[in-house]
Amino acid sequence: MTVRVRIAPSPTGNLHIGTARTALFNWLFARHHGGTFILRIEDTDRERSKPEFTQNILDGLAWLGIDFDEGPFFQTHRQERYAQVVQNLLDRGLAYYCYCSEAELEAMRSEQKEQKLAPRYDNRHRHLTEQEQGVYEAEGRIPVVRFRIEEPQEVVWHDLVRGEMRWNTKDLGGDMVIARTEGRGKITLPLYNFAVVVDDWDMQISHVIRGEDHLANTAKQILLYEALGAPIPQFAHTPLILNSQGAKISKRDGATSVSEFQELGYVPEAFNNYMILLGWSPPTPQELFSLQSAAPLFDFDRVNKAGARFDWDKLNWLNSQYIHNFAPEDLCDRLLPFWQRAGYDCTVDRSWLVDLTRLIAPSLTTLRDGVAISELFFRDIAISESARQVLTGAGVKDILSAISQELAKYAPQDFTIDSAHHLTQTVIDGLKIKKGAIMKPLRCALTGTVQGPDLMPTFVLLHQRGWALPRLLTAQNL
Repeated sequence: MTVRVRIAPSPTGNLHIGTARTALFNWLFARHHGGTFILRIEDTDRERSKPEFTQNILDGLAWLGIDFDEGPFFQTHRQERYAQVVQNLLDRGLAYYCYCSEAELEAMRSEQKEQKLAPRYDNRHRHLTEQEQGVYEAEGRIPVVRFRIEEPQEVVWHDLVRGEMRWNTKDLGGDMVIARTEGRGKITLPLYNFAVVVDDWDMQISHVIRGEDHLANTAKQILLYEALGAPIPQFAHTPLILNSQGAKISKRDGATSVSEFQELGYVPEAFNNYMILLGWSPPTPQELFSLQSAAPLFDFDRVNKAGARFDWDKLNWLNSQYIHNFAPEDLCDRLLPFWQRAGYDCTVDRSWLVDLTRLIAPSLTTLRDGVAISELFFRDIAISESARQVLTGAGVKDILSAISQELAKYAPQDFTIDSAHHLTQTVIDGLKIKKGAIMKPLRCALTGTVQGPDLMPTFVLLHQRGWALPRLLTAQNL
């Protein structure tokens, strides 16, 4: 079998992490089997579908490195095809026009609720005569098209994740609406369960890989495949992404869209790695996977049935692993947009930015951490109370004065780590003090805090920027 899979997001919001994980699983399965991965945009919800959401989906997939082989295809470009298939079902008596008003449907649901029955359509317009339809049309009623679901009947399929699945048609809610109209013969809008079947049929989708929240739709869709005489794809329903309490993850739990994780400073390599492991257990003990290294190993026999709990600590650990292994030049390029958004002046020499990156890299969990950690290299500092206590201690002014006098001998562009060590040793020897007596005041004067990045590289970078000497002089006047 030629593997053809698809991801079919709706552009009614930004790319959700659940959709991203589904895209990853589809991509991995396609690459594992040398198949085709297709992107389809399900934009028939015209009121809620927005071009900016479509672009967010495209941008999110590109950021993740999930490339598609065909598409993007848009459902709104296929209206004629849907109308043809709806008409075919009508002509064959497998679908019919239903003229029930919203008030009648609501009354039906209320009565069922009172009787403690599951809500369902009672198929009351399944056998309308031409004359009865004409009466409703004369009242100005606009029909929908419903697909006949015969009861009782059992729909059975083998799910690649969950094994054999069985669904009785009496639990499907009655004949389902498959299209809206502007009157008989004027199909205007296909509904999800119908459009997705026609799309997957036309695109020769071999495997439908999606979240378990679509399980209830599968039986209805199989009935449509059978009615259309279309081949039925294999189904794989992956576990939902849950929060720490075991509920479906939502905005209340923090970021839920790919673009939010990007803005938080997660790198795509780590995010992909984490999402791959969110519901799939690799056959090897390793935890670091690229898309390319995971693809040969991926199959559904190791996808879990149970919901996958989102673990921020694990994501942060993975993200730090990748960040710490990036080359400084690469990491600098990734940090640059965060620095620029913070308003930092990044027009300085490139080598200075790379050296700054090399200094702060071990302290980063996310790229966004680089904004706060590096602020002292881009903006004026405030002296913390604990640093002020150090700087106003006995003998500190003499130490800072001696450092300033020695530092004035070095042109910023010539100041190196060796220079910084030589300078501090000269002051230590000249004042006959211990090393500890100079390092703490120097840090407080340069950074405004008692803790921070490695002191000697910090000293060098600040002097190269022309900021070390002014800060030393300021600290002497406290």
